[in-house]
Amino acid sequence: MTIDLPLTPEQSFLQGSVQRVVADHPRPDWPTLSALGLGGVGIAEAAGGFGGGALDMALVAAELGPTLAAADWVSHMMAGWLIGQARADHALIPELVAGSTRAAIVCPASTAEMPAIESGCVGGEARLVSGGAEAELFVLAGTADILLVRADRSKIEQRHRIMHDGTVAADLAFMVTAADIEPLVSGEPARALAMAANDMMLVTRCAEAAGLMTRMLVESVGYLGERQQFGGPIASFQALRHRLADMKLALMKAGAATEIAILTADRESAGRARVVSAACVEVGDAVRIVGEGAVQMHGAMGLTEELALGGHFKRALAIAAAFGPGHLARFAGDPV
Repeated sequence: MTIDLPLTPEQSFLQGSVQRVVADHPRPDWPTLSALGLGGVGIAEAAGGFGGGALDMALVAAELGPTLAAADWVSHMMAGWLIGQARADHALIPELVAGSTRAAIVCPASTAEMPAIESGCVGGEARLVSGGAEAELFVLAGTADILLVRADRSKIEQRHRIMHDGTVAADLAFMVTAADIEPLVSGEPARALAMAANDMMLVTRCAEAAGLMTRMLVESVGYLGERQQFGGPIASFQALRHRLADMKLALMKAGAATEIAILTADRESAGRARVVSAACVEVGDAVRIVGEGAVQMHGAMGLTEELALGGHFKRALAIAAAFGPGHLARFAGDPV
């Protein structure tokens, strides 16, 4: 996805750097991305980070989407952003920027079920935590507390869950005491920061999905131009051209909604929740239209391991499913 928003020279450099790395490494591993310094996106330059906010993280997510490497990195970036917002001088920030310590955010947008967080304590389980399988540090964004917890294997059980899109999430069982937890923020400031982090996570996932859909559309156009039938390329068939137009329109709507959400995510605005939920709804609809169209146009090859298309569609579906229900109600201003 090409995010059609004005970019600063620094943002253009960031986008270009990720594009060059992805061109050389179609499936970049953690050390490769760490060497690029992506752990510092969203962390203030004074603390050793790249700086920036929602737009910068969306740029990274959109470019990494087709590599299927964004699942863990988005969670890591969001965890670093949240720590930087809560405690700009935290001692762990240099390790997060360098990627030498892997972190994951635990918020409603990154897990299927939140653990119980009350009075600065954590109990119960968090299910399907994105980026949680290999994380060494967890940042928990509760409604009244932002907490930092080390992934001590004797106190936090990390059960790996291989997802249908090939990513690895984790079910976390917390057996920690107050002595194992570092509180970062509490009370009303924590609630506001947790809501901002959750919306930022949703927006970044929308950008990732848009990047995946862009690649699926490009691959479909290329395939239709190559596949011959009845003496010519099937791209000349009017029915398929109309289908491509529908896919392109769905992607344009999702991209526009995502861009508006990106512009809103960094602001403390009463309308932020509605804008972010609108993007989630549009992206969820577009994933089905673009993904199903791309797979059907490729025929039986669409979901084979030989083509990257199947993996892109599965990852986009997983992102849409992780948005969860309730966005239409939140957009309408109803309680969720």
